[in-house]
Amino acid sequence: MSGRVIEWHDSIGSTMVRAAELAREGAEAGTVVAAHEQTAGQGRLGRVWHSPPRTGLYFTQILRPDLPPAELPVVTLALGVAVADALQMFAGIAVDLRWPNDVLSLREGRKLAGILAQLEGGAVLAGIGLNVAQADFPDELRPVATSLAIETGTEFDREFLLRAIAGSIDAHARTLKTMGVDAILRLFTAMSSYAEDKRVVVDLPGGPAVGVTAGLTADGFLRLRKDGGEVLTITAGGVRPLAP
Repeated sequence: MSGRVIEWHDSIGSTMVRAAELAREGAEAGTVVAAHEQTAGQGRLGRVWHSPPRTGLYFTQILRPDLPPAELPVVTLALGVAVADALQMFAGIAVDLRWPNDVLSLREGRKLAGILAQLEGGAVLAGIGLNVAQADFPDELRPVATSLAIETGTEFDREFLLRAIAGSIDAHARTLKTMGVDAILRLFTAMSSYAEDKRVVVDLPGGPAVGVTAGLTADGFLRLRKDGGEVLTITAGGVRPLAP
């Protein structure tokens, strides 16, 4: 997208909050709010996103897809595919997608990026947090998180990565609009080891459920075949791998 509006901040509470303000004011699709640091970064399910200064890429892109709200879960999957595509193409790193919103390093299965999609009036706010230059993480994140620097030993320009990912998001939003939900579901399934035949535990409000993933529903939710044979549709919950 030529002439993209990018609002950069040295430090901000949350790019999602600022992007919501701009969306309510009528900001056009493709507008981006980015920050070198977030002091109140938002993760999925109300979690805080670890956002230290000048090491990660933190941004929210405003989308205005002509889609019903019920298709928001598929938008989240499209965002994952977009980020994965951009990282593989422009950072040269093999990645995996963990339903619904995590981009992982394929090498060790640790988290490189997280995605948060929220509705704001007629807009979708696509929040992206990407670990770029971190050499280490806090003790509680070290076993599960990684960065482009750790994985590749290479320094990346975060502004270049932002434009690459934002362009990929635009392209996959067009794919969703022109080719439909099924196209995104196929792309996500092809890029994710978690979509099918993965033994996992899912953290649910009623307690953990253990089983093997059994594909995606037409709405973008995850099917889980429990050890007893029952098939659950997972609409929300943390998914973690288990040894076979």
